Amino acid sequence: MCVNDILAQGAEPLFFLDYFACGKLDVGMAQAVIAGVAEACNLAGCALLGGETAEMPGMYPPGEYDLAGFAVGAVERGQMLPRLDRVAEGDLIVGIASSGIHSNGFSLVRKIVEKSSLDFSSPAVGDSSNQTLGEQLLTPTKIYSKFLVPVLRSGHVKAYAHITGGGLLENIPRVLPASFGVVLDALSWKIPKIFSWLQKEGNLSEEEMARTFNCGIGAVLVVQKELAGQVLADIQRHEEAWLIGKVVHCPAGAARVEVNNLLQALQANRVESFHSQPRKAQLRKTRVGVLISGTGTNLEALINSTKKPTSYAQIVLVVSNKAGVEGLKKAERAGIPTKVIDHKQYSSRTEFDSAVDKVLEEFSVELICLAGFMRILSGPFVRKWNGKILNIHPSLLPSFKGANAHKLVLEAGVRITGCTVHFVAEEVDAGAIIFQEAVPVKIGDTEKTLSERVKEAEHRAFPAAMELLASGAVKLGEDGKLQWNSEQHN
Repeated sequence: MCVNDILAQGAEPLFFLDYFACGKLDVGMAQAVIAGVAEACNLAGCALLGGETAEMPGMYPPGEYDLAGFAVGAVERGQMLPRLDRVAEGDLIVGIASSGIHSNGFSLVRKIVEKSSLDFSSPAVGDSSNQTLGEQLLTPTKIYSKFLVPVLRSGHVKAYAHITGGGLLENIPRVLPASFGVVLDALSWKIPKIFSWLQKEGNLSEEEMARTFNCGIGAVLVVQKELAGQVLADIQRHEEAWLIGKVVHCPAGAARVEVNNLLQALQANRVESFHSQPRKAQLRKTRVGVLISGTGTNLEALINSTKKPTSYAQIVLVVSNKAGVEGLKKAERAGIPTKVIDHKQYSSRTEFDSAVDKVLEEFSVELICLAGFMRILSGPFVRKWNGKILNIHPSLLPSFKGANAHKLVLEAGVRITGCTVHFVAEEVDAGAIIFQEAVPVKIGDTEKTLSERVKEAEHRAFPAAMELLASGAVKLGEDGKLQWNSEQHN
């Protein structure tokens, strides 16, 4: 905590001294504690110069001790942080991942555990490891100094805040001019499941969570918008980090930190699965991400399908390349996390797809459904997600590929059309077909009337294909053709 604090001035930690006080010295215990301090100094890149050990009989019961310490760092006077005169509206906020609680809020943590059905020896929550809950809560604080000092020295960072006691709400304003605040989006970073459990068990409000805990963000940087990508890339070589918000003008008396979607993000961790007692076996749900650009009519059909208890799919994220579209509202009403990634902010399709890919990875998406996503995906993205991207086309492929399918169908005079759900390949509308549904072309049909009937078929076909893939009944073979799993398909 000391060396992370020093970074707020832009300083590099030089050395640390400790103070160990007890009633009667237990050499083994003291050696273990000091060894931990020495390991932390090594991680921080600073020296452990020594300290003091004090025995005070009668002050401490056997087995108890006090531990304190301080660090000294150095920074060139011209490089000191924060650079308040340079902070401006529109600067971006880079958030660096925490490892968990980071030694803050433990009075509340202890009270929550005491009232819950778990104890410190219970299995860790939302974790497949062999950790206990106590070990999970005591996950060591991440030390940022070794990789962050060069970033701070680059001159690209205007301010740094260490998220300690007071959480996101109280620490960030300390490094900003009085006339500025920040707006953060909690859906833009990965929140460790322990925070979701604490919020649920303690029935805590969004404000209580943001004021008490770091909620997955151990430190934040204020960076000029044009330099944020470079700073983020430099940090991501060493640690998980995200663009989590921006600096805004803040009128006098207004809240300096606004954290949007925090409760939604915490609930996205599926905290209902945290139980102290074994539960009945449940269907293994495939995590689905849906990409949209507009109204999301097929999205609604997919959502309705996943609500069924027999569904093998769970939509965990909806991404749109356009803000304010109806599809985002449908997702939000269904309690599904949403993310807007504006393609106009990226210089190429590959860069945009890389941003989408990062968000999909953060939400542990396993299957992608394109539901009116009006973007052609780049080759690297398609190759990475080969066999895991579904698209629906309003014709019976391979006939009438591309745009204006309904117009082409009517011009050709065919009597049968329909829709096709297929895997996405690098060539447009050319991937292996999973599911088709036929729709008759009626005399007097217009593009509008035909489109309406095909859309109804899409609402049946797309969920059916998603369930086939999510359940493992079908998959894309190495030869690029559809393969059926006879054990799961009747």
